[in-house]
Amino acid sequence: MGKMKLIPVAGLAALLMGCGGEKPAPVEEAPAKLNPGLYEVSYEVTMLASTDQTTPATKLKQGDKGVIKACVAADSKPAPELLAEEGDKCEIKNSYIRNGRMSAQMSCTRDGKNGPVMPAMMGSFKGDTFEGEINSMTYFVENGDYRMSRKISAKRVGDCPAEGAAEKTG
Repeated sequence: MGKMKLIPVAGLAALLMGCGGEKPAPVEEAPAKLNPGLYEVSYEVTMLASTDQTTPATKLKQGDKGVIKACVAADSKPAPELLAEEGDKCEIKNSYIRNGRMSAQMSCTRDGKNGPVMPAMMGSFKGDTFEGEINSMTYFVENGDYRMSRKISAKRVGDCPAEGAAEKTG
């Protein structure tokens, strides 16, 4: 009867010995802030849908890809151009950029349209890179309202030019 009690204990000991040789992977600390500088953001439109059964009032189409260059300031806040559609004039209303997580909600205006474009970005960052998704909704007075999602991936490519001007290519 004594041997029966030892078998489970011996099995547990063998199991623990087998695990002892492996060291767990080190956990990477999330950076406190996004490094300032010039960033290049690559994006892809992953979803575009009309919300008023008319043609969406955007130049972008589902599947479109592009690149935007603009700066991240010393306080870790990205220039609105990094997250906006080309040509929109935007203001970041709320943002959280700390400990490897980032979010930003913006309000934009578009020439020729009455009503706001409202992009919201959610993602993560590591010192010189960030990635995430931007979901936009429009609230135009006239036709053309849509919702759109874009996957983004960004990397720091240098220092900001003195004027901090944005450069867009697509």
